[in-house]
Amino acid sequence: MLETAVQDLKLLISEHDGTNVANRRFSRRVDELINVFYDDIGEITTVPTHTLFDLFVIKVLYVERSSTDAAVVAYLGHMLDRYLSTDDLFPESDDGTLSVFSLSDLLQEMVRLKRFQNLFEAFRKYGDSSLFLTGVFPEVLKKRSRSGWGGTVPFVDREYYVSTGKRFYRMAAEHDLAEDTDQRETLAKLSSYFEVYLDALNEVSERYIMGFDMNLIADSMLDSINTYRETGEERHLHNAGRFAAILNVNPEEFPGLASPQASSPAKTRRDRLDGTDC
Repeated sequence: MLETAVQDLKLLISEHDGTNVANRRFSRRVDELINVFYDDIGEITTVPTHTLFDLFVIKVLYVERSSTDAAVVAYLGHMLDRYLSTDDLFPESDDGTLSVFSLSDLLQEMVRLKRFQNLFEAFRKYGDSSLFLTGVFPEVLKKRSRSGWGGTVPFVDREYYVSTGKRFYRMAAEHDLAEDTDQRETLAKLSSYFEVYLDALNEVSERYIMGFDMNLIADSMLDSINTYRETGEERHLHNAGRFAAILNVNPEEFPGLASPQASSPAKTRRDRLDGTDC
C-alpha cells in the first residue's frame, strides 16, 4: 500500500514537472503516508528503502520547500537509497581495507579510472558523495574538523565539500555524456542550488534517517496503547513498547504500557495541545 501510494505521488509530480502541486490535499496525503510509516513500525522492514527515501524527499523538498523539479526529487531519493551501500561512501582501497572518502583522491582516480567507466561518472559520483556527506552526516564533518580523526586525515570542513561538490556537479553537467543520459539540466541544478538541497537533506537526516519525528512517535505510542485497551491484542502493546523505547519513556511514568486494565484512554499529543490537560 505504502509503495503504491508513493509511486502515485511521484507520478503526479512528474506529470506536473515545472510546477508545484503540493496543495492542501497533496500535503495531507504525504503526512498520512508518513504516519503509516510510523504506525507500521513492526512491519516497516517489508517496505523497499527507496520508497521511504522518496517519501521523505517529497515531504521535505517538494512540500515544504516548494520544489518544481521532478527530476531532482527523483534523483535525490535514488541517491539516498544507493548510499545505503557503504561501498559508495567508503570505497575499498588497494589493500582491501575501507578507505575514507576524500575528494583529493579524485586526481588519481582520473588518471587510473580504476573505479569509474569514464570521467562523467567520476564527476557525478564525487558530486553525489559531497552532497550526501554534507547533507546526511554534517556532524561527521564537524568531528573531522575538530579532531582530524587522529591526525590521519587532512583538515577539511563543510565549505570544502560544498565548493568541490558544486564544481564536480558542474563538470558532470558540462560533459558530453550528460546530454546522452538526459541529466544535464538536473546536474546543473544540483550545482547551482547545492546549498538548498544540502539543507533539505539535513532535515531529512535529522527527522527520518538519523532520528525520528518525536511528536509522531509519541502520538503513535499513545494510539497503540488505546488500541490495545480496546482490542486486547498483544501486538499493539508490543508496538507501544517499541515507541516508548525510541522515546526513552520510563514505564513507571506510563502505566498504560503495563496496565491493560486501565479504563481511561491515553491522550495523544494533539489532545494535550488542545488544552485538555492544561
